[in-house]
Amino acid sequence: MVIGEQELELNTLIGKQITLQYSGHIDCQHCGRKTKKSYAQGFCFPCMQKLAQCDMCIMKPEKCHFEQGTCREPEWGERHCMIPHYVYLANTSGLKVGITRHTQIPTRWIDQGASQALPIFKVSTRLQSGLVEVALAEFIADKTNWRTMLKGNAEPLDLKALAQALKPKIAEKLASVRLKYGTDAVTELDEEVIDLHFPVTQYLSKISSFNFDKTPEVSGILVGIKGQYLIFETGVINLRKFTSYHVSLHVA
Repeated sequence: MVIGEQELELNTLIGKQITLQYSGHIDCQHCGRKTKKSYAQGFCFPCMQKLAQCDMCIMKPEKCHFEQGTCREPEWGERHCMIPHYVYLANTSGLKVGITRHTQIPTRWIDQGASQALPIFKVSTRLQSGLVEVALAEFIADKTNWRTMLKGNAEPLDLKALAQALKPKIAEKLASVRLKYGTDAVTELDEEVIDLHFPVTQYLSKISSFNFDKTPEVSGILVGIKGQYLIFETGVINLRKFTSYHVSLHVA
């Protein structure tokens, strides 16, 4: 966990009483200005409106409009979107499909709380990865049920067998992507399944979530860390949601 300029290893705090205290102060993670409300996980309203990383195509890559010449920040788009991406299967709260930049493996899977992951296609751009993801999402989920994910590890899946069963179902749409963007736009992969393990000593049977905007102090015994969440005996908190909040941490 990054607090100011310090990095704190939270694994060492599992089993201890910790308190997170929100000061009521939020700084935009891009321009640094004070903001009363955080937009798009850590930005002020003006930055949320003008930055490419806050555009709708970040959440829906198939909506990428870079090639239309309307990207908010073309240079940012060149660095982050017009580069290789991977389409993957993951086991989070069950089977799902997702995409990530090549630089975010395995960070993206850890961030989602996936217990298994398997890259199945390499694509040339973010837009193309979105088109492949949408095709697969007709047959499997493209979102994680975070409450289910936090109640325990999903049952192990044979991701390689599932991938082989899914690929023929999207063959026609893959052919359309290759026809439009070139035969090298989508490359089928034969990778090994990655297993991930999280430091959780106790899962909760009932999930309640803490919110700094409603309760500025979160305190309790830390029993685990999974994905973006700290798990306490009495509830969970999504730290990603509160990016740019000024928070202090105390250990009893």
